[in-house]
Amino acid sequence: MTPFSELNLSSNLKKQLAALNFVTPTPVQDAAIPQAMEGKDVHATAQTGTGKTLSFLIPAIERLQKTQGKHPAVLVLVPTRELALQVEKQYRDLVGRYLPKAAVVIGGASEKGQISDLRGGARVVIATPGRLEDLLERRMLKIDKIEMLILDEADRMLDMGFVPAIRRIVSKIPKERQTLCFSATVDPAVAHLLAEVLRNPVRLSFGSTQKTSSSVKLIAYEVEQSQKAALIHRVVSNEAGQSLIFVGTKRRTEDVARKLERAGVSVAVMHGDRSQSQRNRALESFQKGRAQVLVATDVASRGIHCDNIAQVINYDLPKMAEDFIHRAGRTGRAGATGIAASFYTPIERREIARFERSLDLKIERIAIKENLVREQRGQMVDTAKLKFAGAPAPTRGKSGGRRNMPAGVYLEGESLQKYAAR
Repeated sequence: MTPFSELNLSSNLKKQLAALNFVTPTPVQDAAIPQAMEGKDVHATAQTGTGKTLSFLIPAIERLQKTQGKHPAVLVLVPTRELALQVEKQYRDLVGRYLPKAAVVIGGASEKGQISDLRGGARVVIATPGRLEDLLERRMLKIDKIEMLILDEADRMLDMGFVPAIRRIVSKIPKERQTLCFSATVDPAVAHLLAEVLRNPVRLSFGSTQKTSSSVKLIAYEVEQSQKAALIHRVVSNEAGQSLIFVGTKRRTEDVARKLERAGVSVAVMHGDRSQSQRNRALESFQKGRAQVLVATDVASRGIHCDNIAQVINYDLPKMAEDFIHRAGRTGRAGATGIAASFYTPIERREIARFERSLDLKIERIAIKENLVREQRGQMVDTAKLKFAGAPAPTRGKSGGRRNMPAGVYLEGESLQKYAAR
């Protein structure tokens, strides 16, 4: 493949790519960038973690350097807030100071700041469809001079019901434009939408988009529901790298995180009930390595990039086979190896078999037969004995009861077992 340094790119962009240690394009980048820079519409599908973001940002940046104006010229539509922020960060890293910063238009964040960025001459708008439509209806933004439309994770936007909004947005954009579409999967509904927005596109496909990367090892633990919490602690503790845990509900996400924190694990939490600032802080903490574990609902299954995710754990199985792929795609990225582990109860054996059958996968199954809860309590007892050994004798009150005694101290035998089980 042709190195970035030998592509027909501006000196500014080459310098930034070199500073970010981007040397050799991935296959999707190698194929898509030249086609997009020729002004062609592109529809590319590839597995997660293959470098799709750079595939559309490089052509967009090159276009911006050749045109002038203070109006938005590039519109990037994405399904989630997190993905919008990821794309904006990648754009900021690539342009440095030689292009205006992008305006991020998303819900859950300060509208005042977003409008300020738009009025400040932003040439790139990165938006979720809902908030963008809101600003358009209130005439806070014009997109009648857009030169390039980019649909990122188009399949996910379809899943989330954004197709009507996308159609309305596209109707306000000039027909004479370039459109780039990138997704991990494609189905008839997606194809129908793309037929409306793309003009004679170059079709690119890389590998099976319905399979996990070959660099990801698939494991499934059969475990009773009552032992999941003990198992998650064991699996996380046995991995030196970072772990991303997917949980089915917001409430259970908080519960899993709380139990891991009590066990001394540094945890960040993401789900739909958390404010955007809380979600941003959680993601930043995980990306910068301050949190060993990120516990999240499917809000994190796409749009989260972290090079150090050693394992993904499905605490609760996903409902859709496609979600299984996207969750697993958070690890083993850009040539690295990773583990995707799933917890399933005996009554969920058919679900694991369904994933294997529909995705043509082979998942290693491990049955957990020992009592992990009892084992964990035993460890707590040992810790309690060590912690309280050699403590000074307590003083007694007039009633004969102990006073000034820290919780858990001076417990022995049955009382110590009860303490450990709490």
